[in-house]
Amino acid sequence: MSDTAALVWFRRDLRVKDHAALHHALGRYGQVHCVFVFDAPILNALPSKEDRRVEFILGSVRELDRELAQPSGRSGLLVRHGDAREIIPRLALELGVREVVCARDYEPEAVRRDETVARALEGLGIAFTALRDQVIFEADEILTGAGRMFSVFTPYRNAWMRTLGPHRLAPFSVEGLERLAPKPPGERIPELEELGFRKTDLALRAGTRGARVFWEGFQEKIDNYKSNRDFPAIDGGSRLSVHLRFGTISIRELVRFALERGTEGAQAWLNELIWREFYQQLLWHRPEVESHAFRSGYDLIPWEEGLEAEARFQAWCEGRTGYPLVDAAMRQLLSTGWMHNRLRMVTASFLTKDLGIHWLRGERFFARHLLDFDLAANNGGWQWAASTGCDAQPWFRIFNPVTQSRNFDPEGEFIRRYCPELEEVSAKQIHAPWAVEGVDYPPPIVDHALERQRTLQRFKGLGG
Repeated sequence: MSDTAALVWFRRDLRVKDHAALHHALGRYGQVHCVFVFDAPILNALPSKEDRRVEFILGSVRELDRELAQPSGRSGLLVRHGDAREIIPRLALELGVREVVCARDYEPEAVRRDETVARALEGLGIAFTALRDQVIFEADEILTGAGRMFSVFTPYRNAWMRTLGPHRLAPFSVEGLERLAPKPPGERIPELEELGFRKTDLALRAGTRGARVFWEGFQEKIDNYKSNRDFPAIDGGSRLSVHLRFGTISIRELVRFALERGTEGAQAWLNELIWREFYQQLLWHRPEVESHAFRSGYDLIPWEEGLEAEARFQAWCEGRTGYPLVDAAMRQLLSTGWMHNRLRMVTASFLTKDLGIHWLRGERFFARHLLDFDLAANNGGWQWAASTGCDAQPWFRIFNPVTQSRNFDPEGEFIRRYCPELEEVSAKQIHAPWAVEGVDYPPPIVDHALERQRTLQRFKGLGG
């Protein structure tokens, strides 16, 4: 083991257990420093100074600092606020480290940031190592027989499962934490206000302890996941998406459990984890999908614009479309920062197929409000619903918002939770309340049957 030092740069891996970068650094160096950067270019681009994600990250960073400090009582996490492209090389030089180690990020802007950091470190004679951590298979590790990316999920899933071996799921042991470098005197974690943000109504517990609460609870109900997952009134999902997004739980642990459990419910949930990696590899291979249709011909779709389209978009954003399930879903997003997965599909279909509004506007609205926002998954999901993406919903298959409501919230329990003005409406009438006398609820802003025909015409003759 070398007596020189390394710097572990935490990003989307805010935990100690099963940590690739810590495993690498502690196995090679006599002393290891740890840092997290509140990256100013990312924070400055956020449209609101009341952002639940920043508060969640701060809470997770504080817990991570405590976990790192436990073995010696002296060590912990260096926390900086500024441009990581400048801070990381400067800090590495100040600390005299030989290597900077981190978990690899696949989002286009993160790739560009890391390339800049790597070049700056190279000029200082310091190595930069990015390791696979947030996925089981990354980048181009799963390819077709012709050496190309997969553009259809089922063959990708089959190849993923065939390639999977025990070594891929083995946890990274983290030993020797007592050798973490002590924190300098006066080193502290900034307050939310010092980062330029204000406290929100975040009700979700951050950090690895928060992840454990959801994970232990989900293990009790995973067997029923397949039958319960589509019903928003039932707490049938894992609610781990935000913890996967920020790495407060290891993907390897989740996949191991699902495989060992082996039930139909566990297999259905494992498929969702594989979808997550399917979209990650898509974004890595095709970074242009961040703002363009995967099928290039669909960039020519004549989406609705103008004053009427803008008014309808605002109604969708605020949950007042006149379709109760859509409205309840949008209000859930605004009030909690989360939305049930079935409802993400329903609301995205409604915006693109009933209102004829560009999927990118909805995708960016979700990006502003989702606590678990992940570019690859969000973009992939929106393009799936809009029929412009990779292995997407066929453009002629259009969700009927009333039928979806009756099928997946048959008693109106979820709708009443977020649309209290419909509390007294019966289960039979709640899905189309505009026909109920005396109910103060807006009429539908569009006629679904008419808009369905317009959508079919909009897509006709296009493709790519």
